[in-house]
Amino acid sequence: MEYADLSDFLRKRREALQPEDVGMPRGRRRRTPGLRREEVAALASMSADYYSRLEGGRGPQPSAEMLGSIARALRLTLEERDHLYVLAGHGTPPRTTGTCHVDPGMLRILDRLQDTPAMLLNRCGETLAQTPAHVAFAGEQTNYEGMARSEFYRWFADPDSRYLYREPELSTHSRMLVSWLRSVATADGPKSYAASMVRTLRKLSPEFDELWDAHEIGIAHSRTKRFQHPVVGELDLYCEVIDNRDQQQTLVVFTAEPGSESAEKLRLLEVVGSQSMSSGQDFDPELI
Repeated sequence: MEYADLSDFLRKRREALQPEDVGMPRGRRRRTPGLRREEVAALASMSADYYSRLEGGRGPQPSAEMLGSIARALRLTLEERDHLYVLAGHGTPPRTTGTCHVDPGMLRILDRLQDTPAMLLNRCGETLAQTPAHVAFAGEQTNYEGMARSEFYRWFADPDSRYLYREPELSTHSRMLVSWLRSVATADGPKSYAASMVRTLRKLSPEFDELWDAHEIGIAHSRTKRFQHPVVGELDLYCEVIDNRDQQQTLVVFTAEPGSESAEKLRLLEVVGSQSMSSGQDFDPELI
């Protein structure tokens, strides 16, 4: 572990970031160039003391998971992330097709969409990042483990994960997910993680098995979607999809027509947050 170089690299990357780059207010009396250490720690979901000791060259060797959080907080490119891992004594991490490293350009877009439901997915359907508005709309999706990290798996293995959808959108979304997973599994081969998920889902879900046998490909997200939210009721939203081909990540953004009832309901969801997502309890219906 290269303590001096690691310390220098972290400090230089922190000082190169401005609060506006990560969706934070600048505030007054900012004397530190770039971000403060405690701001990086908050973005990485770690204690300010731990990050300060690490940047100061005094901390213990960070885990690979901790380095991933720091790389995301500092908006590192893939090359910079690899350099961080090497400096910390972990060696270059494999650049798997299902990488969880978030592209910094995509993160900058998310930073500017805080009041809009938006999520970033990798090619295996795992949610890498969400805006607060998306958490309020669809619940936290980044805290799952194993195959459950993937929407492909949750959709067919856990019917409760579909609570926002109604027909005909429900059936269309099922076909889209199977089509997407087929493309990934075909490209990655029979020994891949995606292919393993296919084998698991064919055993778990008769619906998935039937759709897989249909051999559909290229089914896209519906541009307009109608949801039934447990808190605010019906929502008519537009779905925009932005693909990052280099890192194979997909940004999905949901918007409502300005001035519409759905736009007002999204605003209310931002107010009430993600409380009681599946039941709506403790929500004051008079807010609507």
